[in-house]
Amino acid sequence: MPELPEVEIVVRRLGTTLADARVEAAAAPGIVTMRTFDPPLEDLVGRRVTGARRAGKMPILVFDDELALLVHLMSAGRLGVFEGRASVRDRRIRLRLSLEGGRELRLREFGTQQRAWAKLLALDEVEADEAVAKIGPEAWPPPPLEELAALVRQPRHLHPLLRDQRTIAGIGRSWVDEILWTARLSPFRQGVELDDTAVEALHTACDEVLGGALEHYERVVGETLPDKAPMPLKVHARQGQPCPRCGTTLEAVFFKDHVTTYCPMEQTGGRVLKDRRLSRLLR
Repeated sequence: MPELPEVEIVVRRLGTTLADARVEAAAAPGIVTMRTFDPPLEDLVGRRVTGARRAGKMPILVFDDELALLVHLMSAGRLGVFEGRASVRDRRIRLRLSLEGGRELRLREFGTQQRAWAKLLALDEVEADEAVAKIGPEAWPPPPLEELAALVRQPRHLHPLLRDQRTIAGIGRSWVDEILWTARLSPFRQGVELDDTAVEALHTACDEVLGGALEHYERVVGETLPDKAPMPLKVHARQGQPCPRCGTTLEAVFFKDHVTTYCPMEQTGGRVLKDRRLSRLLR
């Protein structure tokens, strides 16, 4: 799933590429894409793009400072601008805006689940929309130390806690591994156990990791957005490889739909945590 750095670079590029672009036609081939019907998608025709931003992992495009298109990419959605008009046979397209000059903005989704969605809202209704209103403060730039401490000091493991968008917005499975490794914190440590030093380490790690990823994308991502950004990951999904800091073999805990990677020497006091795949086989 695209996370904060990936969505941020998308909206930065779209804000530049689509500045003042006028919509000629709008359609949503994905039958479950649009979560709103009033105003209708056709109301975008004739309007200009005046801005692009995000809320957590959700891109927001603004039109004539009156309407906003809120998009959730889910796990396999991608936003991009293309030359020419798409073929009606392209079943990946969930939503498309045809622009003056022959370009087209497309929301495409890879796979068959059709989970990506969009909402067309009055601009002043975006912050009150349930998808936006329920998310926590942005992970980058991170909230002040005192606020972050209040957010994370919960009786929950840090890995799922930091991925909970209601707690802090923008972090997912990839970057949470990087942040916890940078902060030298166990993914299974309880948030309520964090002292001031640990909270400060977490705060610094959020800033360094997410900010560093954005600096990386600014260098390597051109005007044409790739379907999959070259993520500068150091530990996520690199189990079996040496820790970039201490050389200890990185370990992992596997779940049904994700993997948690960590350094046992620096994050779990030298302990290798139980591999749940092996546990199931031994039952």
